[in-house]
Formats: sequence, structure tokens, C-alpha cells
Amino acid sequence: MATKKKTVRKKGSSKKTAVRKTTNESDGAYFLKLVLFLIISSLWLRIEFSDGTLLPLPLGAAIAVIYAMHDHFQIDRKIELALILVGMFISFWLPIGIFINL
Repeated sequence: MATKKKTVRKKGSSKKTAVRKTTNESDGAYFLKLVLFLIISSLWLRIEFSDGTLLPLPLGAAIAVIYAMHDHFQIDRKIELALILVGMFISFWLPIGIFINL
């Protein structure tokens, strides 16, 4: 006859269930937020020195990441951060941003 093993649970260990926060954010507001993340993340600060070297700084992406981290509705943060990253990489080769000559 086969014997059954008893499973012993440690004190304080329990199954954790994922709780999704519900928001009152409409689809239009979420889409607008994604478009704003894309536009803000495409802003670059490009500093050109007198010897011809160019220093591009992703100023808009930093602002968008800070806003995404402190957003009240923190649902789909991974999607927002991925969109910021894509917008930053696409706009690196485009002449978008603030140009400063030193």
C-alpha cells in the first residue's frame, strides 16, 4: 500500500493572490496618456561643442519615466516604460529636440 506524504506549511506562508486595482480611467484617457508619453519621450537635449562633438541627452525620456513612476494609476507601467523606450530610440535619429551650441 502506498503512503501519502503530508505537506507541512511553514508559519506565515500562504498562497498570495494577485489583486488588480480597478480604476475609473477611460480608454480615451489611457490612449491620451500613451500619446503624451510618446511625445514627451521623443524630446532630446542636444549640446554641440565648438570642436564639433555632439552630446545628446534624453531629457524627455527622463521626465516621462519620472511621471510614469509617480503616476496615480500605476496599471500597465511596463507598457508605459516600453513605449517611452521606443519613443526615445526612434527620436534619436530624428532632428527633434533642443539644440544648444557651446
